Amino acid sequence: MLCWFNCMVNGMFVLFYNFGRIEVLADPKPLFSQVSSPTLVWGNQETIWSLTPGAMTARPSARTLYLCKPKKDFTKYGRSCRPVIGGNPLLPKYGYPSERLLRLSEPKKYLPAYLEQRSRETPEWPVSLAAQNYNASKRILQLAQPKGLHPDFMPPREVSTSSRKVIASPRTIELSKPKQLHPKFMPARDPEWPVTEAAKRAVATKRIVGLAQPSSRPRMGLTALDPDAFKVKERALKAVCTPRLAELAQPIKR
Repeated sequence: MLCWFNCMVNGMFVLFYNFGRIEVLADPKPLFSQVSSPTLVWGNQETIWSLTPGAMTARPSARTLYLCKPKKDFTKYGRSCRPVIGGNPLLPKYGYPSERLLRLSEPKKYLPAYLEQRSRETPEWPVSLAAQNYNASKRILQLAQPKGLHPDFMPPREVSTSSRKVIASPRTIELSKPKQLHPKFMPARDPEWPVTEAAKRAVATKRIVGLAQPSSRPRMGLTALDPDAFKVKERALKAVCTPRLAELAQPIKR
């Protein structure tokens, strides 16, 4: 690309182009985050304009000398002077605060009207004269007494030296052992256990499939109206229990 410029020479417009300007604009901008700025050292700065010999040889006035003094460091007073319990701190190069400052430093007191309207949830409220002059009854004095110890309470006693050196007998050692579980004790079975390969390959019989089917019963709303909903069949009433069923009906003995 060429950069064209219009210029008027002797009453005529002439077109010029500048290759150097295009090259300068084509250069990418430097990344300021990667280019570190030069270290700032006091004394290497140049003034905006050169100083005149008169300014370099001029003598500062008293006001200029006063303004050019550095500010005092007051942090040393804050580190060395700390509040004193029960008295006023003695600051270096300073005296005690005046009575006016002490009176202004006192906290503001509540107004009597505010104390009367304030709720009793606050920890402070005015006590009436009747409450101050009240004579407590026997019941109140009885309730004001602190709770006593139990009659059978025994304070901790010191163990004698002979008791510390005593040797326990075999019977005492046997009695000190914790109670053991019963030999036939069986802990609770884990609700999850692996299925055997034989159970995975087993084929259910028609009887098992029939027993696995849910019982078909009418809805509870209709059952409540039918008194013979759970009537036992006559064949079930005349059935005879086999020895195997009687054996399976017995509870497990543990």
